[in-house]
Amino acid sequence: MKLYRTTAGSLVEEDGSYFSLEASDWDELISRPDVYQRAQAALSGKPVQQPAAATILAPVGNQEVWAAGVTYYRSRNARMEESKDAGGGTFYDRVYVADRPELFFKASGSRVVGPGAQVRIRRDATWSVPEPELTLLISSTGVITGYTIGNDMSSRDIEGENPLYLPQAKVYDGSCAIGPALLLSPEPLSRSTGIQIEIVRGGKTAFSGETTLAELKREPKLLAEYLFRENSFPHGVFLMTGTGIVPGDDFTLAVGDVVKISIDGIGTLENPVA
Repeated sequence: MKLYRTTAGSLVEEDGSYFSLEASDWDELISRPDVYQRAQAALSGKPVQQPAAATILAPVGNQEVWAAGVTYYRSRNARMEESKDAGGGTFYDRVYVADRPELFFKASGSRVVGPGAQVRIRRDATWSVPEPELTLLISSTGVITGYTIGNDMSSRDIEGENPLYLPQAKVYDGSCAIGPALLLSPEPLSRSTGIQIEIVRGGKTAFSGETTLAELKREPKLLAEYLFRENSFPHGVFLMTGTGIVPGDDFTLAVGDVVKISIDGIGTLENPVA
């Protein structure tokens, strides 16, 4: 069951049919641990028309977006490689095997863009990549209630220059895309769930890759538990779980590229690059 935030209100999708969900406040709706049950109740209503793609918004209101790093072996290697000249190469190896995960603030709700909107590369960066990530919806009580697609845009040259520059490499206007829908589920996703990315340049595929959640080293529930240690999120929170797909060191995004990220059961998040 999927939940959409649109210009006309909240919609629930089940098996290709759409239903209106009466909710005066998006933040209140998705912050609740019973959002699945509330969406399920909407299925008893009369079906409505499928929303046009242009009407679908990012499923983010006033929620913060956080991210986890070095949760896949591929991202461990990439982070070690980009920072080796700055003396930070071993930091990421140590995080990968540590009990405590790397967690960092990614975006305020106002910085998040939805499907079809432009993501950005920093003007002072020379090496930028998208990072396709399963993103958790976590209620105000710390319960994982849903899943969506996230694009964690990153400036690898800035981060690699010094690990302390991570916030500048990760947090800027247009650095985060989320959507198109929230897959609501009371059960964890299967570890066979696939994640794919395609970067299109001039009508041709410039890069593609895929992975599965079987490669995710840390359990989503554990990441959520660490995030809620000494932190409260009255509107709920989104948590990106890290990337297992990183383009080669000779690749950087260019203005005009189109990033397409797909996750089984959720859909495809597509964004042009500006």
